[in-house]
Amino acid sequence: MDALTDITLAGGSHGSQTASQAKLEGDAGKPHTYDLAPRPQTLADTGLDQAFLTELIAKHLYQSGVSSIRQLAEKSALSGTLVESLLHLLRQEALVEVLGQQADSRQLRFGLTDRGRQAAQVAFAQRGYVGPAPVPLEHYRRVVAGQSIHHSHVTRAGINRAFSGVVVRPEILDQLGPAVISGRSIFIYGPAGTGKTFLSQRLNRLFGDSCLIPYALYVNDQVVQVFDPLIHHRIDSQTAPGEQPWLLAEGEDPRFCRCRRPVVVTGGELTLDMLEVFYDPVTREYRAPLQLKANSGMFIIDDMGRQHASPMQIFNRWIVPLEDKHDYLSLGAGRHFQTPFDQVLVFSSNIDPRELADEAFLRRIGYKIHFDHINADEYRQIWQQVCDERGLTYDASQADYVIDNLHGPRQIPMCPCHPRDLIGIACDRLRYLDQGGELTPALMTWAWETYFVQMNAAVD
Repeated sequence: MDALTDITLAGGSHGSQTASQAKLEGDAGKPHTYDLAPRPQTLADTGLDQAFLTELIAKHLYQSGVSSIRQLAEKSALSGTLVESLLHLLRQEALVEVLGQQADSRQLRFGLTDRGRQAAQVAFAQRGYVGPAPVPLEHYRRVVAGQSIHHSHVTRAGINRAFSGVVVRPEILDQLGPAVISGRSIFIYGPAGTGKTFLSQRLNRLFGDSCLIPYALYVNDQVVQVFDPLIHHRIDSQTAPGEQPWLLAEGEDPRFCRCRRPVVVTGGELTLDMLEVFYDPVTREYRAPLQLKANSGMFIIDDMGRQHASPMQIFNRWIVPLEDKHDYLSLGAGRHFQTPFDQVLVFSSNIDPRELADEAFLRRIGYKIHFDHINADEYRQIWQQVCDERGLTYDASQADYVIDNLHGPRQIPMCPCHPRDLIGIACDRLRYLDQGGELTPALMTWAWETYFVQMNAAVD
């Protein structure tokens, strides 16, 4: 985009307005990280070159048709003063024109000229991304290091609070706690239905704070989208009445979104391609792989051994990140770059780990935690919890019947999932029959035979 590339930009001055000091959810009593990612005030502060930013403003104008400085500042996550300076330079190159004031305000409206539209089309052909201004990779590394999940303070009291109301053995919690704060990966294994996935995902409750997630990264003259609304759950800051965030001179860099620490969960659908940068040739956009989206949080690989790729192929992908705490990604054509690897990585499987990986790799996994079947007392506790959740009257004899007359004679080990699943099936039948009533032995036997495969049944 030659018309935009030749523009030079001098840093502008800013007013003295201050940002809201409102506390953010999950961070009560903790200082803001304004020093970690301060709001950029000049072109130099953004870490981006003027050619890229003028292209970005032109593309926003191309999409919207007409915009005010405030609207462009909000869309680009840049300060109003910087947007005003960029628009001034675009006007000097006859790429942007002033279209008058908005009817309901005194703000000027801006639009592209014919020459500006042609320049924006060239920019889209080179890079399809249009959105908040990206964060340079070096800025991102600094932020990830400053908010590392491994700096979180996890104690026995904290893990007991996180798992309050969950039937889990104390010795399991006393293994999970040190594993989370160790900075090493975790392998959770054991029979199906023993609560591995449920407890793994609940580990995120240990981290009550939030983190900064960039909308996108600027890497090797390209933009890689990071923010994913399905993974990153936003915590909105509170702006004081009368404040206009796009004019503030203090606060956090709006190119980052403050979110709860992310939890990425994937299972049998995981492929090696999902661990690499994805390029969409239609939109000409790059998207971050799963582990990059999981930075500052957790990455749980469930059902290990059920993926299309072999376990060793998937494990080998993690050798460098696990040892060096950084990852190497590629944009194609030999353009490699290094990103932080700062997350709690959890593998979960009902297959013996020794069948999935060799001893050399298993040594790299710091913690191997075995989940087993539960005993009768634990079974009854879960049964009572499920009854309470469903508004059913708890009767210990109901659980005892299932334990003594179904699990025992049929030699089916007890799992944490069984009470919930069996009671759920029984309630489905009661609704189907349009009946209320109790969980009778006959009803629970019917639910059992519906739930479990009958190995002696005739199969055509």
